[in-house]
Amino acid sequence: MFCYQCEQTAKGTGCTIQGVCGKQPEIAALQDLLLYSLMGLSQVAVAGRQAGVSDADVNIFTVKAAFSTLTNVDFDPDRFVDLINQAVTKREGLKAKVQAAGGNGAWADGAATFEPQATLEALVAQAEQVGLKSYPGDNPDVLSLKHTVLFGIKGVSAYADHALVLGQEDESVYAFVHEGLAAIQRDDMGVDEWVTMALRCGEAAYKAMERLDAGNTETYGHPVPTRVPLGYKQGKAILVSGHDLKDLEELLKQTQGTGINIYTHGEMLATHGYPKLKAYPHFYGQFGTAWQKQTKEFSEFPGAILMTTNCIQRPKNDYKANLFTSGMVGWPDIPHISDLNFKPVIDRALALPGFSEDHVDQEVTVGFARNAVLGVADKVIEAVQAGNIRHFFLVAGCDGAKPGRNYYTEFVEKVPKDCIVLTLACGKYRFFDMDLGDIGGIPRLLDAGQCNDAYSAVQIATALSKAFNVGVNELPLSLIISWYEQKAVCVLLALLHLGIKGIRLGPSLPAFLTPNVLDTLVKNFDIKPIGTADEDLKAILG
Repeated sequence: MFCYQCEQTAKGTGCTIQGVCGKQPEIAALQDLLLYSLMGLSQVAVAGRQAGVSDADVNIFTVKAAFSTLTNVDFDPDRFVDLINQAVTKREGLKAKVQAAGGNGAWADGAATFEPQATLEALVAQAEQVGLKSYPGDNPDVLSLKHTVLFGIKGVSAYADHALVLGQEDESVYAFVHEGLAAIQRDDMGVDEWVTMALRCGEAAYKAMERLDAGNTETYGHPVPTRVPLGYKQGKAILVSGHDLKDLEELLKQTQGTGINIYTHGEMLATHGYPKLKAYPHFYGQFGTAWQKQTKEFSEFPGAILMTTNCIQRPKNDYKANLFTSGMVGWPDIPHISDLNFKPVIDRALALPGFSEDHVDQEVTVGFARNAVLGVADKVIEAVQAGNIRHFFLVAGCDGAKPGRNYYTEFVEKVPKDCIVLTLACGKYRFFDMDLGDIGGIPRLLDAGQCNDAYSAVQIATALSKAFNVGVNELPLSLIISWYEQKAVCVLLALLHLGIKGIRLGPSLPAFLTPNVLDTLVKNFDIKPIGTADEDLKAILG
């Protein structure tokens, strides 16, 4: 196997024995083969659009299947075998539609004609020929950019699927996913063309996040500042981790009147700010922080645990019996809820002891998405003009267990008292419970939400730039970004698509960027690696 799609890849170069995430070689092979199958399906989908054919079923399947290959999402071999076969079946069905519409009827040998073998062992053997290093072209910089686009497409697919669950779609996002996947099998595009493709991936990412934001806010209301207890209260309990608001809403509906309290974990903390979700009286608070502490936190939780989407480590025996998955998460031998009927989760929670007493360590405030922040924009502008707010820092991104992430805690601790910290995604769990005080009633630590709420942060920056009549890059704003997996890759590409410069990225730079590609990013976008907190603050503030 060879995989280097996440920040924690082995030795900073690539996982070759098994994934640091727990992915076994067999699963890595099946994921590579699924991606190859999707590239063939995408070649036909591109030809279909040229002939006026866009198949809704193929569109949806493609993003769901690509989503399944993200780090920490799906490690179930049976599901990958099924997805590979579905991809080929849908490809052949689409070929017939394209040909009937007067489109391409002949296909060269390769991804568009691939036929999967019948056994798991034979599929794994097929996969050895189509992994990351097999993509056409002998230019290492082109291969680097192909991988960057591929990983970005995985993130785009995740956000597109989240949005789809809430009834939001964008045909142009599907079109790019197919175009990008199909292009990976081409050998006639140079570095400049692949840089353009990467920025177009960022455009698709921004559109997907925009659709997801619309789905979240139109369904559950715009987030409002909300105090959330960190702790628990007496009674039966279910813990929800991941990202999916729809799963959480259905669980809240189905647990009304059962005596079960619902707790969030990880990025689900942000859901407490949505008016229609916080209206449920048994939606209580946040238990634990983020995934790097899951084993301990899950082992201590005396109730059922529901994992939605990615944000899951290898299940441990000491909490496996209480664990259920939904959405795209799949693990062998872990019950999966595919129809939003959470009765098995509820029954398990009722059978477990729950909490025997009340205990709250402190409270934190969430809900500072774009509507909440722009609602006090006049105060923010006045504070900047009066010199009371000197600078804004967006300290955001993924968390992980690799050494070096304490930088983000130290950075926020050392941010001067006349500066504001805006944060989002699970990286904030390094510092989300700090009391930084306020500036004229404006909290110095503003939690904007989940990773996809980068869209909301961009809207805030854009509104402020218009208010001050300057470009976004001229604002007193610095982006300090931590990355872990492929959704972070697509968010970074979205920021580059928008022309945002000067991003500090860490804790290490992606292994899939060659020196020449990195040099291009530095020259065009002034991307730089993080240093020390003191050095970076001095460089930014002088």
